[in-house]
Amino acid sequence: MPGWNEVYSQIQAAGTTYDIIRRQYLGRLQEITGRNVIAYYSGWLQKQPLLASFHDSTIVFAIDDNDKNGFMATIHGLDREAGLDLILHTPGGSIGAAQSLVHYLRQMFGTNIRAIVPQLAMSAGTMIACACREIVMGKHSSLGPIDPQVHGFPAHGVLEEFENARERIAKNPGVEVPLWQPIIAKYTPTLVGECQKAIEWTKEIVQDWLRTGMFATLPAEAAKQRAAKVVEWLGDHALTKSHDRHVAMDDARNLGLTIVALEDSPELQDAVLSVHHAFMQTLDQTLALKIVENHKGVAVVQSLRPQLVPFVIPSASVIPPVTSPPSAGSSQDIA
Repeated sequence: MPGWNEVYSQIQAAGTTYDIIRRQYLGRLQEITGRNVIAYYSGWLQKQPLLASFHDSTIVFAIDDNDKNGFMATIHGLDREAGLDLILHTPGGSIGAAQSLVHYLRQMFGTNIRAIVPQLAMSAGTMIACACREIVMGKHSSLGPIDPQVHGFPAHGVLEEFENARERIAKNPGVEVPLWQPIIAKYTPTLVGECQKAIEWTKEIVQDWLRTGMFATLPAEAAKQRAAKVVEWLGDHALTKSHDRHVAMDDARNLGLTIVALEDSPELQDAVLSVHHAFMQTLDQTLALKIVENHKGVAVVQSLRPQLVPFVIPSASVIPPVTSPPSAGSSQDIA
């Protein structure tokens, strides 16, 4: 007869109904593709109103350096020769964290990485998707612009505003200086330089990822030109008009990205959307804020009250989730 501790361990290993259902659908997707599957989900659509009282609560849901721990846990023990299907659902986040994460994923799987976007992979999420060999999207999926945000301000917007102020003041300083002074005063002295560097940094790394990954089979000059075209549009605020712009599957394909339509394979579509629905319901019905989980049931969950959101590591080791929402911390460049 099993003892108390053994029964308790079995209960913990089984997880909640949400855990069980998620794992079933992740396992089914892996059986269809024959590739490793890792899902990265943020609960910003469900939880942001709940955390509205936090200063800049969006940072809780953003891509950050802590996510590396989740990917380290979920990649451990996988057959890296089988490649990776990375399911992305995120509003974006730190440029530096995204760059570090892509570097790590490529160290583990090379460029044999496919991004799957069931609904939204915005901003830095789009950057990560562009680092993959191809992007699987449905008619309901969206990518987003990659123009960076610096200290909460859109980098392109700051540069445009400063240039507008400079031109107007040069033409009529007596009238324009009093009008522009309170507007410009909200910015720090170094902000313009930071914005310029963030824009250059974002374009540089995404072009490199596209050139060495998605467009690697093209001749060198053609790959360079195609990558530049994609980044020029996704990274130019003047063209996209808004950081919140949603880039649909057909638009992404017309830009030159390698897009695979989810609808081309009904079996894959059904499996991906089942996974998506399972994660969305978990985020909606539990206190989970962010989940990184693989097809073997290894998961790292950040939650408001982690004791109410159990997760399973199918081994003796347990990786503790974050015990409280991360603080807003210092400002950082995000996309």
